[in-house]
Amino acid sequence: MAAVHAAGQVWPAFVLVTGLILVGTVAERDGLFAAAGSLLGRLPGGGRSVYCVALALVALVTAVLNLDTAVVFLTPVLVHLARTRGTDEAPFLYGAVMMANAGSLFLPGSNLTNLIVLNGEHVAGATFLERMWPAAVTAPLATAVVLVVVFRRELAPTAAQGEDPPFRLGLGAAAVAVATVVVLVLQSPALPVLAVGVASVVAARVPWRSVAEVADPRVLVGLFALAVALGALGRLWTWPAHQLATLGRAGTTAVAGAASLAVNNLPASVLLAPHPPRHARALLIGLNLAPNLAVTGSLSAFLWLRVARAAGARPSAVRYSRIGVVAAPVAAAAALAALWLLSPGRV
Repeated sequence: MAAVHAAGQVWPAFVLVTGLILVGTVAERDGLFAAAGSLLGRLPGGGRSVYCVALALVALVTAVLNLDTAVVFLTPVLVHLARTRGTDEAPFLYGAVMMANAGSLFLPGSNLTNLIVLNGEHVAGATFLERMWPAAVTAPLATAVVLVVVFRRELAPTAAQGEDPPFRLGLGAAAVAVATVVVLVLQSPALPVLAVGVASVVAARVPWRSVAEVADPRVLVGLFALAVALGALGRLWTWPAHQLATLGRAGTTAVAGAASLAVNNLPASVLLAPHPPRHARALLIGLNLAPNLAVTGSLSAFLWLRVARAAGARPSAVRYSRIGVVAAPVAAAAALAALWLLSPGRV
């Protein structure tokens, strides 16, 4: 029974993210992300201003279409953007994944952990945003500041080059719009979003092999099984949840972060929150932002490594952590402070 209850807590999150990835696949085939990257490349101003706009694009796509979608489709776009402008690609490469993690507090579907931790609340996306917006806005802003400082030398002014890629306003854009409305309005958007994703993929005649390359069923099934197993463990072995209940907000964030790095934030969320936690928002801050400390922390980092290498880049797990050891704590502290100051009853 414990495993059945755990599966009931977990499946909506995995169904929703699958639907969002399907929608993102169709949008990518329409050229939506490549067109956005090309427009960024032609913006006036220095390297830092273009970089900040690129980071904002990652945060926006993360909020609407999930961080895994953002990482898969925008990492190569940002790498191409750097090459088009003739600048160092490292800021854009690491910025894509760091900002995706940092920007995943806006909506329930922005990160699977949001849905898992708040499974019992059944709130619409607009209500979630109303409660989380101080942390959701502050975390990516703080992360962007750290990234700009870390890469201040690499972000030299350059001139744009190249041609605009083809783009058509079709099924992809429509599917994105419909999925966004569904997530904002419905309390249980998983199945409707999956339906939108499947319908758009079928209508656009996207080969399922292309879909499987993005949403690798083996990875998703493996994470689902691990999440269910740890969720069942959390229901039978209540010590982790009880210990978490004795902690304050900062302690809750720290424990969530440590658990994320140890077993990945998706299984960690089920283990630590088999029942509604005392400081749910603080827990989400730790689960969502700590993965910027190491590539072991989230599915998004695994996907990032794959797509970055496919794009000809050379991502480094060591450099990832060197950046994250500053970015993650700064963003988590800023998000906690913002939530405490602007929405004290919701931490």
